[in-house]
Amino acid sequence: MRPKGSYTSPQLLTLLNKFEENLSGRFAQLMPKDGIFTFTLSWMMLAMNLLSQTHNDVKSLITDLELPVSDWDDKWIDVYLGNTVNLLDICIAFSSEISRLSQGQLLVQCLLHNLNDKKLKEFSKVESSLNSWWQHIASKNQRVVKCSSVIDQLVQSIDLPKIKNSAKGKVLMRAMYGVRVQSVFVCNIFISSFTGSSDKLFDLHVSEKYSWAEAYNSLQSCVNREIRDLKASKCVIEELTAVDESAKALLCLTKEVQEPGESEALNASVSALKTRTEILSGGFDELAKELDGFFQIVLSGRDALLCNLRTVGFSEISDHKKELVNL
Repeated sequence: MRPKGSYTSPQLLTLLNKFEENLSGRFAQLMPKDGIFTFTLSWMMLAMNLLSQTHNDVKSLITDLELPVSDWDDKWIDVYLGNTVNLLDICIAFSSEISRLSQGQLLVQCLLHNLNDKKLKEFSKVESSLNSWWQHIASKNQRVVKCSSVIDQLVQSIDLPKIKNSAKGKVLMRAMYGVRVQSVFVCNIFISSFTGSSDKLFDLHVSEKYSWAEAYNSLQSCVNREIRDLKASKCVIEELTAVDESAKALLCLTKEVQEPGESEALNASVSALKTRTEILSGGFDELAKELDGFFQIVLSGRDALLCNLRTVGFSEISDHKKELVNL
């Protein structure tokens, strides 16, 4: 005997288990091998790439469930569309921050060019250029700061809507919960990295009824602990910290020598700063590509839902869905 309307077939369980197994594996990939979290651009790129994969998995799951959009509860659509708008806003803010930090690198690159060409007759200009760079990276991007309130909205909608008599609906909402948790976690960590502060960092406990809960809770505990141990700083990202350290070392050496090029230590310092600056600039470029890819995935998913609603006969959908289609 099967319970009325609540029976989950083996096929549905297979789809759900595959999704949750992949999600658990992605959290495990982000877990530091030695248990000590280091904030690097490569970790941020991996986190964004894995988040994109999970969002793609949800799109595939919706197709595999063969659940017509006309059968979606209005609450599901509200939550989905609201979350996608918030995620798109966050992506735009993060992209603006990467662009801002990349622009700051031009100050360092110009300084290095002049030093290599021995155009800087006065080392006072070195200090002036570096001070301008430090002021630039220390300034706050209000778009990113405001993302904390957007994250709060995502957290408020993170709980599953109640599902009655729909096995496919329960599978979909369970998967949606997983992608929302991963989205909130990654975006919240990014905000901490860009602002250099853990003030808005929060702990989101996931129930053990989810197979991926242990992997997620362990990752969150490790990452949040390390971030909270960091003092408020303009340099939280490791590659940015490396450039900062090289800049300070170069500034100290310029106070000890008279002319560019006459000191081996100074030349080595310039070379080190150049190398670290190139690594940082390349990392920013790659992270920007990952962010753009995620933005396109979220946008295409949102457009697909609205397109499906438009193709359904208006007589088959609720008045609320009609309002969404006409927005």
